[in-house]
Amino acid sequence: MKLGWTRATFVLASVIGGLGTAQADRIKNPTAVFSGLDKITGRIVSFEVGIDETVQFGALQMTPRVCFTKPPTETPNTTSFIEVDEPATDGKTKRVFSGWLFAASPGLHGLEHPVYDIWLVDCKGGTEVIAEPKETPEELPPIQDTARAPSDAGRPGDIMAPTGTTAPRPPAVETAPLRQPARRQGPAAPIINTDR
Repeated sequence: MKLGWTRATFVLASVIGGLGTAQADRIKNPTAVFSGLDKITGRIVSFEVGIDETVQFGALQMTPRVCFTKPPTETPNTTSFIEVDEPATDGKTKRVFSGWLFAASPGLHGLEHPVYDIWLVDCKGGTEVIAEPKETPEELPPIQDTARAPSDAGRPGDIMAPTGTTAPRPPAVETAPLRQPARRQGPAAPIINTDR
């Protein structure tokens, strides 16, 4: 019977936990707004970039792939996935960053380069709402009473209740009180005379 209650508690906890993780819809935006820092000159520049458009910021070529915001009724959460390439000396380009930027925490999730820093500020112009799939709790099979008659044999892995006999008690262990070791007096520390 305990197994039935344990399973019922687990199912109830997962249903309650699943209610709190429902995701809100996102708005897909056609334009991303970034700020960039040139560490050599100390200039900060704000610039707008269209989705899938490549722009040059200093020596870096940046392409935002998506830019999402939340509806005004939700907690703000502006995110953008970008790819940043840097031209190498042999004429090829080297991918220096590919990942998500979060406007809420630019210090943690911005592009850090030896010469340039880029971070997401906002997304603009979005009207297309992308509905997030709502999570539905997984349906579990009904709980069955797993109590068995005492004559039923257990299966491997089952936790069995002890039968009518009890195990013998372990022998008593005698303990003695702890004795504190005697302290030995060592030589006294030298005294430094400061009366000069």
